[in-house]
Amino acid sequence: MYSDKIFLTPNEILEKEFKVDARGYRPQEVDKYLDMVIRDYTEFNSIIRKQEKEIKLLTEDNSKLKNELRRLHMTIEAAEDGNTQTRSVNNIDLLKRISQLEKIVYGKDE
Repeated sequence: MYSDKIFLTPNEILEKEFKVDARGYRPQEVDKYLDMVIRDYTEFNSIIRKQEKEIKLLTEDNSKLKNELRRLHMTIEAAEDGNTQTRSVNNIDLLKRISQLEKIVYGKDE
């Protein structure tokens, strides 16, 4: 993905040997090589910044999704508790209605 933008590997930098002139290394060759190193480091820094931004965004999204999941779990639990209470209330109401119907049908007075 990023390999087409990166010119040097750490091993290439380590193994680089400059040709020696009478006065030492050839300045143009060293400058050219250092320019490549600078471009690589600049590209690495750019990649790192992009990755850090992406990590930050994904971390924020993950946090939001976790909070939403917790909220949904709480909603489900509340709904299940409410359904249990509603069922018991409904059962009590049904029993009362049946009792009243029996009184009417069978003529039982209390």
